[in-house]
Amino acid sequence: MTGCHCDLIDLVERSPAHADVVGLLRAFYAEQVSRYGFADSIALGDDQFARPRGVFVVVYDDGGPAGCGGWRWHDVGSRTVEIKKTFVVPASRGRGIGRTLLCWLEREAVAAGAVRAILETGVRNAEALGLFASQGYEPVASYVPGRDPEVNRAFARDFT
Repeated sequence: MTGCHCDLIDLVERSPAHADVVGLLRAFYAEQVSRYGFADSIALGDDQFARPRGVFVVVYDDGGPAGCGGWRWHDVGSRTVEIKKTFVVPASRGRGIGRTLLCWLEREAVAAGAVRAILETGVRNAEALGLFASQGYEPVASYVPGRDPEVNRAFARDFT
């Protein structure tokens, strides 16, 4: 298992079935429902987020789970990964944990051979929209069939 220590936080790879991942994804789901009135399923297949297909990580802040996220291959041929389920608990926001998480995921994806990342967020998530823009992500057409263009926004970033 790969870990990364960044200042006072630790990033530890976890299976989507790990108790900390399950708890964080439930909190993520509840926040999405409160923000939009609905949310995508939080079910993640272990095979999608296990090396070499991807990775999922939990951020620990002062020993407790503070956030999570992962990447998985979207298109191996074009070396594009999709970053998924990035979330930081409200009590840990505003301290750079989300940026550290995103940078870690990008670095791991590049190490696995990715040259591009795509991701989605919703129009009411100003924090995520700001973070992604500040990290060089640019708006792209939706890559998920059936998405509501009034709610969902897709972004991409080239690593080269």
